[in-house]
Amino acid sequence: MKELSLNLENLNDVFPSTFTPEQIAKAKTIFLKQLAEEAHHFYQGKIQTIPKAPVVGFNWFNVWYTPGVSRVSTNIRDNNDASFDLTNRGNLVAVVSDSTRVLGDGDCTPSGGLGVMEGKAFLMKYLGGVDAVALCIDSKGKDGKNDPEKIIEFVKMCQPSFGAVNLEDISQPNCYRVLDVLREECDIPVWHDDAQGTACVTLAGVINALKLAGKNIGDVRFVLNGAGASNTTIARLLITDGADPAKMIMFDTKGSLHVGREDIKADPRFYRKWELCEKTNPGRVPTIEEAMKNADVLISLSTPGPDVIKRPWIKSMAGKSIVFCCANPVPEIYPYAAKEEGAYIVATGRGDFPNQVNNSIGFPGILKGALMVRAKKITDTMAIAAAHSLADYAEKRGITVENIVPNMEEAAVFPHEAADVAMQAIKDGVARINMTWEEAFQKAKKDIEHARGLTRSLMDKGFIESPPAEMIQKALAYAIDQVK
Repeated sequence: MKELSLNLENLNDVFPSTFTPEQIAKAKTIFLKQLAEEAHHFYQGKIQTIPKAPVVGFNWFNVWYTPGVSRVSTNIRDNNDASFDLTNRGNLVAVVSDSTRVLGDGDCTPSGGLGVMEGKAFLMKYLGGVDAVALCIDSKGKDGKNDPEKIIEFVKMCQPSFGAVNLEDISQPNCYRVLDVLREECDIPVWHDDAQGTACVTLAGVINALKLAGKNIGDVRFVLNGAGASNTTIARLLITDGADPAKMIMFDTKGSLHVGREDIKADPRFYRKWELCEKTNPGRVPTIEEAMKNADVLISLSTPGPDVIKRPWIKSMAGKSIVFCCANPVPEIYPYAAKEEGAYIVATGRGDFPNQVNNSIGFPGILKGALMVRAKKITDTMAIAAAHSLADYAEKRGITVENIVPNMEEAAVFPHEAADVAMQAIKDGVARINMTWEEAFQKAKKDIEHARGLTRSLMDKGFIESPPAEMIQKALAYAIDQVK
């Protein structure tokens, strides 16, 4: 077996030459899960709290704590907005989840979501220079059912400590009400990354994919498979950015969405889905097989695959078709299979395939931009501005059919995105403070470089250990053995 490097960059080259593309894809999934389990055991999580102020001498404890800090408390008492300047609140995000829909694993119990929420905090810090705290909560009421009102109350109660709130992995239909109520009733941005974040990055990918295919967003036919928080928000942003809803067909587990879906109309909790029933699929096309014929774009965020999307459906699509299959951890159809059936551009949610359409290039920059101008909310137009920022950045550095959006390694994209979002917040009238694009860009760039430099310094000095090579090889051997 070939040796796998510590940075995992040669992951595609270490599997037996006898493995088929499907076996390699399956082995990579098993390997990443196994390594994640062992690495999390080794590090006991991936986030810690460290001071940002110095301890020059013993008496500085009296400055950072009592009695000196009393002045800070009374200043904030007299002007609550001073908390953004005198504490870390202005750069601090709460990552809030009830863990009822964690990735593709469903309800994982409240603490079961901690790994994902810590991961979110990890990416916010390293990619966006933003501090974050994972807060997984029990939202069950006395009847044992998950109650959206408990999440709403929790966020309202803790908002004085944070500059923004990132909602995550809350199942539908609760996710709709939680976001919509908190966006309007909180004084800080409340953002649902599974909805607005996924929609933003997906829109960025669609923008550049259409450029390469030579197609206009208002002319193409869209099929959206899955009607959860992500895809319903994707549909909304696509329409806002120019897609024709009459050329869009969406599917949930019971069939296509249209004005004849009385089951959706009768349940007020699914008001977001009903809005799309009223706007899309005027011909009431009933099946995905029929909808896929001559469709230009497929966006699927549904059940993890690999056979959820069938090969013949891809083959029936229009020329230069665009396929986004973003279920995690396994896409609804593997990229190689979609390509074999004629897809022109294929994107997934995974970083080990080309064209990763993942929230990780969206939320760090978006939240940083909102925090810098102390925005009161993150509007849909801010999310669309971020999508165009990502697409424009990628286009300027060059795009291909296998490279349509930036990736997490392109550090320079995040301050650009943050500055564009900050300017849109000012334009939308939701910013508390003003700054120029250049000021926003330089501040974001400085904070991101600081976060990355801090991590590198901790690694260089041994305060963060390197992952043991034998741990990586053991996980690889396990994956190969499981697939043989």
